[in-house]
Amino acid sequence: MTIAPSTLPPPPVENDLLPEPSPDAAFLARLALRRSTKVAHLTSPGPEGETLDAILRLGARVPDHGKLGPWRFIVLSGDNRHAYGQQIAALLSNRGQVKDADRLAQEETRFLRAPLVVAVVFSPVESPKVPEWEQVLSAGAVCYNLLLAANGFGFGGCWLSEWVAYDREALELLGLSAQEKLAGLVYLGTPTEAPIERPRPFAASRVTYWQP
Repeated sequence: MTIAPSTLPPPPVENDLLPEPSPDAAFLARLALRRSTKVAHLTSPGPEGETLDAILRLGARVPDHGKLGPWRFIVLSGDNRHAYGQQIAALLSNRGQVKDADRLAQEETRFLRAPLVVAVVFSPVESPKVPEWEQVLSAGAVCYNLLLAANGFGFGGCWLSEWVAYDREALELLGLSAQEKLAGLVYLGTPTEAPIERPRPFAASRVTYWQP
């Protein structure tokens, strides 16, 4: 079963009246069993065209104090995945950090592991009322929402950072400005197998009820 993006509600505009929350067993079941798909288990096809546009649009519907939109997307698809991999491999080689041919080949193909990679860029906005930390959290919510939106269209996804997120020259090659950071690399594709549950912190052990 596939879902056409055209079946989604049209994007609301400011001051539109939106539906009130209502019980939704299917939605709760999806959250109860949500699991990322390992990158090694993602294959073609990946989202494209109107479906990709819808995933990005839905991904951006997150809490955003001040309506600042402190994020943007860079999509790596097709041959451009390999081109960026070649650039970061050359970066490591020219620095003398990596000399092993196998490791360099691994870097060249890093972004070929999934048919599509969405780089979520944190772009801070100067605001007297909204501290940067709140903006960071909003960008992180975008990464998670992308996974949920992709799942809704039947695609698997995995939110990673990779070493490039902490390397300024690698980020510049990707097109980030000096003040921008990489909130995450969201790998998207068609799952080749069902995910397996992993250990998770027991929620009750992380909850306290404050009392005066």
